[in-house]
Amino acid sequence: MSFYTTLARLRQKNHKAFAVLIDPDNCDEQACQRILTLTQSCPPAAFLIGGSLLTKRNIQEVNDFFKKHSSVPTVLFPGNSLHLISSADSILFLSLISGRNPEFLIGHHVVSAPFLKQSGMEVIPTGYMLVDCGSQTTVSYMSNTTPIPYNNKDIATCTAMAGELLGLKLIYMDGGSGAVKPISSEMIRAVKQAVDLPVVLGGGVRNVEQLLACYQAGADLVVVGNAIEKNPDFIKEMAEATKKINEN
Repeated sequence: MSFYTTLARLRQKNHKAFAVLIDPDNCDEQACQRILTLTQSCPPAAFLIGGSLLTKRNIQEVNDFFKKHSSVPTVLFPGNSLHLISSADSILFLSLISGRNPEFLIGHHVVSAPFLKQSGMEVIPTGYMLVDCGSQTTVSYMSNTTPIPYNNKDIATCTAMAGELLGLKLIYMDGGSGAVKPISSEMIRAVKQAVDLPVVLGGGVRNVEQLLACYQAGADLVVVGNAIEKNPDFIKEMAEATKKINEN
C-alpha cells in the first residue's frame, strides 16, 4: 500500500497515526538501532527521513538501514534538491506555500523533476505550511521565509485551500524543528474543516497530551522528531495513545 493511500484511508476512517522523523545528522548507527528496536512492537506509519540542513550526507545509509531491517515505509522529507536518493519508498514533494520564496515554491522542484520521474518513487505533491511556534527554526532561516503567525488561523486556512485548488494532495503544517509548542488546536481544526485532504502535523509535540490534542483537532498524522531524539521511549507512549484513540 502506498504511503498516500495510507493517509487517505486514515482520513476516510477518521483514524490517526504517527510517524517518526529521522534527521540523518542526529541519527548515528546506534540511534538508528534504538529507534528500530522500539518500533518493532509498535510500528509508526512511516519513517520520514530528512532535514533542512544536512552536513553528514548520509541519507542513503540511514534509508538503507531502515529498509533492510523494517517493513515500515521510508519517506523522504527533503530540505532541497540536494537531499534526494532513489531508494526510498516515497517522497513528500514539498512546496512551501506559506512562503514567497520562489526557490521553495517551484525552483527546487524544476531541478528535481527529471530525477524523480526516473526514480520509481511515489511522489506526493505536498503543500508545506510553516507556522510560527515560538522560535525561529532552521527551516525558516534556510528557506528565507516568514512563517504564518501562530494566532492567525485565517491565513492558514486560505493558504491550505489555495494549495488544494492548485492540485496538491496533502497539507503538512509544521512548527519546525525545535518549535517551542505545537501548532494550536484552533488552527489545525480550521484547516481540517477547510480542505478535503489529509492533514499532517509536525513540530513541538513532546508528550501524549499534545499528541492527543493534535489528533482531536483533526490531524490525521502527527510527525515527531526532536522529542524522540531526546526520549526514544516516547515512541511506545505514542503508539499506545494512538491505538487507544482509534479504538474509541
